[in-house]
Amino acid sequence: MGTPKILETQPASLSHRTVLAIALPVVLSNVSTPLIGVVDTAVVGRLADPAYIGAVAVGSLIFTFVFWAFGFLRMGTTGLTAQALGAKDSNEVVSSLARALSIALAVGLALILLQWPIRTLAFSLLDGTQRVETLAQSYYDIRIWAAPFTLANYALLGWFIGLGRTDIGLVLQLILNITNMALDALFVLVFGWDVRGVAAGTVIAEILAASIGVIIAIRHARMLHGRWHRSSLLSVERLKRTVMVNRDIMIRSLALIFVFVWFVARGAAFGDVTLAANAVLMQFIAVSAYFLDGLAFAAESLVGRAVGAGQRAALIAAMKITTLWAVVLAVFASAIIAILGPTLIDLLTIDEQTRAVARSYLPWAALGPVLGVWAFQLDGFFIGATRTAQMRHAMLFSLAIFLGAWWLLTPFNNHGLWAALQVHYLARIGTLYFFFPALVRSVGDAALPTHSSA
Repeated sequence: MGTPKILETQPASLSHRTVLAIALPVVLSNVSTPLIGVVDTAVVGRLADPAYIGAVAVGSLIFTFVFWAFGFLRMGTTGLTAQALGAKDSNEVVSSLARALSIALAVGLALILLQWPIRTLAFSLLDGTQRVETLAQSYYDIRIWAAPFTLANYALLGWFIGLGRTDIGLVLQLILNITNMALDALFVLVFGWDVRGVAAGTVIAEILAASIGVIIAIRHARMLHGRWHRSSLLSVERLKRTVMVNRDIMIRSLALIFVFVWFVARGAAFGDVTLAANAVLMQFIAVSAYFLDGLAFAAESLVGRAVGAGQRAALIAAMKITTLWAVVLAVFASAIIAILGPTLIDLLTIDEQTRAVARSYLPWAALGPVLGVWAFQLDGFFIGATRTAQMRHAMLFSLAIFLGAWWLLTPFNNHGLWAALQVHYLARIGTLYFFFPALVRSVGDAALPTHSSA
């Protein structure tokens, strides 16, 4: 039958063109993802009450926390798939997706069954006004039904990125995001469903994207000539490695999302206008982060292949080239936010108080990309190498540093809250870099495993 072409492709040297061929589709698809939040904010921002913006921000944050807790379905799948690809193990490439989709289905159904206790706990931790919380609960009650499909989309995206087929990932993300934005505008502006329309649009879009993604994945698996068998899928060694990688990424993701939950919750305590202003500015942070994650995702795929093939030179080349482009994009993103920020704020909300408050905190949002890019790149290196235990340690330390910074900066109110968020970026960079030399040394050294629980 022969070796599938994709498993034979392992360039001897890494070029800027190779990196960009992987990164650009991810950048484009990633930018479309936070645009959903921008469109959601702009759509409900056409309504005079700023509580609608706050409600979407709070409701979206809950799902960000819940779903990103299972972000390992994207990140872990990318690393494991890329390493199997580098090792030219087509059966394990296919099995990686099968395991991820099985977990996605099981977890998604569990979230639906547990939706009421999750809602009770989530809203007990947030300090919004009664109006905001009532609207946010309406949003939650609808969007929770997308859980299995959202998590399946994580797994599918991670698998295609691991294969280096970011073009397919782009198509799926565009289907998801364009459908979502179109339905949100239709349901809110035409049908008048307020935040319920935003949630319903998301559910329908997730179902559509997951269905198309599974069909494409099945066809692609056949092209790889890979087969998964029950013995391989349930292999104790494979399952143990998958669980260890996913456990560490889950803990790391929970710690990261806790920072943003804390940010929104503390911002809500300053009133609806400040909450809405922070929500508008966080759209800038989200767009830039997803934009820069395109290079980090490319790093995951290329680093994973280098680790699977045991090629240290390829590892270093992937790190250098992806970081170079990421820094260039970060400077560009910060400049855009600083220069066009006031105009963009006016596009996202018609409330004059919200506009004025958002402008006063705009410099903090502009600083985000040039600090965050280093953390995003390091994340990509460690995910691709599946050095997830070190990621877990680094993020837990960073969380502690963030909380300490917030406590010290509390007298500065919302400015202090934004400053603490920047400190968190610096903490992520410092803690991950502490483990970085060991990651590089491990590649090509047969004595060291790719996953460490140290």
